[in-house]
Amino acid sequence: MKKALWLIILVLLPLAACKWFGGGGQENVPANEPETPVERPLPAIGFYPEDYHVVEGKVRSGEYFTKWMTSLGVPSDAAMAFAADSVFDVRRLRAGNSYEAYYRDSLAAEPLYVVYIENSLSSVVFSLTDSLSVRRVGKEIELKRNVADITISSSLWKDMQEAGAPVSLISSLSDIYAWTVDFFALQDGDRFRVLYDEVFADGEFIHTDTIRYAEFIHGDTVIPAIMFNQQDGGNIYWGENGESLRKAFLKAPLEFKRISSGFSYARKHPVHGDVRPHTGVDYAAPTGTPVVTIGDGTVISMGWGGGGGNTVKIRHNSTYTTGYLHLSKYAAGLKAGDRVQQGQVIGYVGMTGTATGPHLDFRVWKNGTPINPLTMDSPPADPIDTANLQSLRLAAETSKAELEERLTQR
Repeated sequence: MKKALWLIILVLLPLAACKWFGGGGQENVPANEPETPVERPLPAIGFYPEDYHVVEGKVRSGEYFTKWMTSLGVPSDAAMAFAADSVFDVRRLRAGNSYEAYYRDSLAAEPLYVVYIENSLSSVVFSLTDSLSVRRVGKEIELKRNVADITISSSLWKDMQEAGAPVSLISSLSDIYAWTVDFFALQDGDRFRVLYDEVFADGEFIHTDTIRYAEFIHGDTVIPAIMFNQQDGGNIYWGENGESLRKAFLKAPLEFKRISSGFSYARKHPVHGDVRPHTGVDYAAPTGTPVVTIGDGTVISMGWGGGGGNTVKIRHNSTYTTGYLHLSKYAAGLKAGDRVQQGQVIGYVGMTGTATGPHLDFRVWKNGTPINPLTMDSPPADPIDTANLQSLRLAAETSKAELEERLTQR
């Protein structure tokens, strides 16, 4: 009896072990299902870059389109076909721009794809696979709202960086406040508060976009810039009472290093040594610095002005005339009688005539009498339509509240 019991135990024990430890139960064996292949999303450029051998480079100076293409191994007939395609204007090929050429392998002489990078947002893909094709590929754009609060302590450039704001804001702010704030005379404690949009592509910051609302604070004075576009177009930045921030004249006709001589009726002449009037302002700047007209007007004279060298005079209206002296050269094609627009280049800084160094002698006449350009009152542009004033104030209130809230949350 005992012998039979041991035989039963010896037979059942292995079966139990298989059951307990998963050694033989069919229900524990997973079915041999085929693996689902992982799908790779196709990139916007239309192929998988990692599948090819890539050669990166930059378009060289003097390299025209077909020469550039054939240097990469593109057959000349294909290069000519690409040049004739309307998607990409070959005249827009720029030296210094990057490209990527994709080959089947490192030994291949002819690329299957060439990607020309136009800018941070757009590329052109030239395909030489089954058939020739050209298409432009753009990155997905995302706008993000941001704020900046900059107090001047050294320079706007440095203070902008220390505040964590993009320095490209300087250009936008100077455009908006060009007629109301002298950016060359900012003082310690002056302050800019800005609500603006930023452009991102594929998560990468590209540039600053529209300024929605801004404030320039100087002591107890606050100058808001409210973005509001009238239905008929018109100026899009206004003051709180509907006055246009765009004045008839810019504060300065160029980007200068310093004011080397001011308006005076008793200045010692730097060359002749005697005392004589200097009814203008000298802006020291490198030769070739662009000089722009401070307002819309008509060129009434253009030529040699004796001690003033190459000179351009512009009549803006029946009251104001401006002069630009010592120019190294005039803007191409400019001539007397031409109508010019505010900010248009009319010449370039030089030291023609009687001068000790490169500078612009800038002059303003009011009703024929010289006045100091640094203290002149610039007549304002037309105010906002009365019908839009309430909407402007509502836009200002909304934007200011958003600025305050976002600054508080930083």
